[in-house]
Amino acid sequence: MENSTVARNAVLRVPPAPPAVAAAHFAASLAFHADVSDVAAALAADDHPGFVVVDSRSTESWDQGHVPGAVHLPTALVPAEAGRLLDRAVPVVTYCWGPGCDGATRSALALTELGYQVKEMLGGFEYWVREGFEFETWEGRERRAADPLTAPAGAADCGC
Repeated sequence: MENSTVARNAVLRVPPAPPAVAAAHFAASLAFHADVSDVAAALAADDHPGFVVVDSRSTESWDQGHVPGAVHLPTALVPAEAGRLLDRAVPVVTYCWGPGCDGATRSALALTELGYQVKEMLGGFEYWVREGFEFETWEGRERRAADPLTAPAGAADCGC
């Protein structure tokens, strides 16, 4: 009976991994990714949070808006410029536009191939702005109201 239920249910058609396997997977995921809110909190709490944020987008994108204090290093320039802009002893958090863009992943790959420790900021610049964090443009600093679909209204954090 249970197998026929699972076969009809697309969610459980492939059963969940055993807990130990799942724990290894999720721990590995956290080693590769950082949440926008966690990055913002770390940057707000400390002038030297132990990592540097790298914006991997074009100059036009950077001018349109970027995380305050980020280093601008477009992915195509990583091999030539990373050594001049980044310290290999300091972990890097890359970002691009958002979840639909894999520029931060390509940048992270290029940086790890050069020997840097790297995490990718999930949600990218899109979620930075959507969660209501301050950003810089070529005209100065801005902040938009948090999108209630990405950040709780009236709460300091999402509790996750």
